[in-house]
Parts: sequence; C-alpha cells; structure tokens
Amino acid sequence: MAAVMEERQIVRAQARWVHSSARKARLVTDLIRGRSVPEARTILAFSSRAVAQDVEKVLRSAVANAESRPDLHWSGDELVVVAAYADEGPTLKRWRARARGRVARIRKRTCHITIELAQGGAISQAPSVPAMAAPEPEPIEEPAAVEETEAVDETVEAPEATEEPEAAEEPEETDESKEPEEAETESPSAEAEAEASTEESDR
Repeated sequence: MAAVMEERQIVRAQARWVHSSARKARLVTDLIRGRSVPEARTILAFSSRAVAQDVEKVLRSAVANAESRPDLHWSGDELVVVAAYADEGPTLKRWRARARGRVARIRKRTCHITIELAQGGAISQAPSVPAMAAPEPEPIEEPAAVEETEAVDETVEAPEATEEPEAAEEPEETDESKEPEEAETESPSAEAEAEASTEESDR
C-alpha cells in the first residue's frame, strides 16, 4: 500500500556567522523547539544566555516572513517552531602573546542559526495536569496518624507514672526501719566499751 504524504508548508529564517559557538546556541534552540511562537518568545525573553537575543531575532524574522507571504496569510500567534538548530560556522584564528616569546591561539567560533515555522498545535511535552493536584489527599491522612501515635504514647506513659511513686516509697520505709536497728546495735557496744574503760581505770 502506498501512503500518500501531504507536504507541510514551512517558513524558515536563518542568521549566518553569529558570533557564538554552536554548542551555546544549541542550548537555547533546544528550549523553543516544538513550542508555539508566543511561548518561545517568553522563554527567550527570560533566558540569561547572551545568544538568546540572536535566536529571538531569527524567530522574529521567521514570523515576519510567514506574515508577509501573500499566498499563506498566516498569523504569528498561530505558528509553531517546527525546527530550531545551530550549525557550526567558520572559526576565526587569532593570536595572543605569552611568556618567553611564545604565542597562544585564540579561536573565535561562529554558528548559523536556523528556525522553521509551520501552522498547527504546539508539540511541547508539558504536563496537562497541574503539579499541585496530586498531594491533596495526603494532608487528610496525616492528622489521623498523629492522633493515633499520641493515644499510644498516653497509654504507655500512664502505667509508668503509677509505678514510680510505689518504687520510691518502698526504699524509704526500709531505710527508716533500718535506722533504729543500727542505733540499737551500736548502743550496746558503746556501753560495753565504757564499762571496760572503767574497769581498767579501777585496776
């Protein structure tokens, strides 16, 4: 079976010899690929990379090319970034003086930035469900678990509180009972020593 493929109309814009390395430009073009034009403009406006300004210029040029074509009659807000890539351009070789009469090479790299637009929905992979929808049932279960642990702690602490006074009272009674016995045992020995001393003095 022969499948009939419909050709998709694409509008492109390219900036050549941009003074930036292709690697740095690809980090920005990867962010806007598959996004709608308004979303891509927002991402580039808040990007902290310097090459984002050059990518935004190419995006505006591609939108202007699409809107100015009389056979298409496209609106810029309805377009999608189908392709965005950066190819390596020529590298300018420069030299810098170093110690002991030596020289060091300076490589000033360039790149070619290309953006292609087409009509259609955004192809971004952003999640449709909000991130805060999942954690809603969790706070309902947490208070019940806390109350159960508090009840268990109270039941465990209650017998300990009743046993402590009994253990503290028992040694006190034994100490009081032992004190008079010790006093009684000590008193006869003292009397015996006193009698022995008096007998020795008499002799």
